[in-house]
Amino acid sequence: MTTAILTINAGSSSIKFALFRAEAAALDELTRGQVEGLGAKPRFAATATGGKVLAERTFAAGDVATHDAALRAILDFLDTSFGAERIVAIGHRVVHGGVRYAEPVAVDDAVMAFLSSLNPLAPLHQPHNLSAVAAARATFPEAIQVACFDTAFHRAHSWVNDTFALPRQLYEEGVRRYGFHGLSYEFVAEELRSVAPHHAAGRLVVAHLGNGASMCALQGGQSVGSTMGFTALDGLPMGTRCGQLDPGVVLYLMSARGMGAKAIEDMLYRQSGLKGLSGLSHDMRELEAAGTPEAMQAIAYFVARIRRELGAMTALLSGLDALAFAGGIGENAWRVREQVCAGFEWLGIELDEMRNRESQTVISSDRSRVRVFVIKTNEERMIARHTKRLALG
Repeated sequence: MTTAILTINAGSSSIKFALFRAEAAALDELTRGQVEGLGAKPRFAATATGGKVLAERTFAAGDVATHDAALRAILDFLDTSFGAERIVAIGHRVVHGGVRYAEPVAVDDAVMAFLSSLNPLAPLHQPHNLSAVAAARATFPEAIQVACFDTAFHRAHSWVNDTFALPRQLYEEGVRRYGFHGLSYEFVAEELRSVAPHHAAGRLVVAHLGNGASMCALQGGQSVGSTMGFTALDGLPMGTRCGQLDPGVVLYLMSARGMGAKAIEDMLYRQSGLKGLSGLSHDMRELEAAGTPEAMQAIAYFVARIRRELGAMTALLSGLDALAFAGGIGENAWRVREQVCAGFEWLGIELDEMRNRESQTVISSDRSRVRVFVIKTNEERMIARHTKRLALG
């Protein structure tokens, strides 16, 4: 029997997983997949390395209605298909580590209690993250559970990039800019060290564009600024989240519309972004295919905010050497990349049309002073690397 590391990434309506052989220095991936559509039309799919489909199944809504049930479906698949692998460590994506955690940590009861106290800071993600941790601890009591944080990559920000202009006591209490998507940014930075070490060591902006979207400014491979702040609402508009918002809007909703905290939370997290603007969908593929005026306006706003933040990130870095796109939209939506980069020739960005349409690794032209990349992010592999280092040495 060989040993393996399992990674679990529990979101609001899905659980992603991957299984890696622990003995392999490069962490050979055995399988990956997800249960998606929780609460609507649950669907399970798993593939082997190279994309070969190992399992597909659609459930009735009541059969896999909870994250615990989804995790059980995943474990049943692993037991049936990879029963010879002994899972010795499980790495979990946990969105928020607060001020306390700037590195992955082995999970015990005290860690769980602290992380649960952060649920209000990431209500769309943290409770589901921790539910998966609790279920995995119960199912694999002898395995080491490792929490890997999306906030950790940003914890070295300077004070001016970490604070709000609020009474200082609030900063001391933890009301500050945390930044998110850190596991994705960390993976992209490591990949670029192999693909283009000179650019990875320079002034880099990474745009993680997906259902959740943000941008990060990196200097020498380290995060120096993020578009996300205290919660995962800030910065770019997202699939269902609003992005940057004048706080006066929240006050207006409370005073003039009589809305309570829960109703506002639901609007800002689940009814806004691309979905709210288009009145149609949070999915970029559906919006591009629909072509309605509202869908096109939603995309235009999404692009405009990315362009605005690219300018801000460039100012933060005092220049730009490279731009990298990652995430489901960043990796696949060539029209979005084209619109983001259009008109930035003054900054030194020039795309190659064919490279961009084919989503090649380098999509900038040979004349472009700023190198533009498409990097397929792999948060699961980043989690597995951290888990192996912490649990197995």
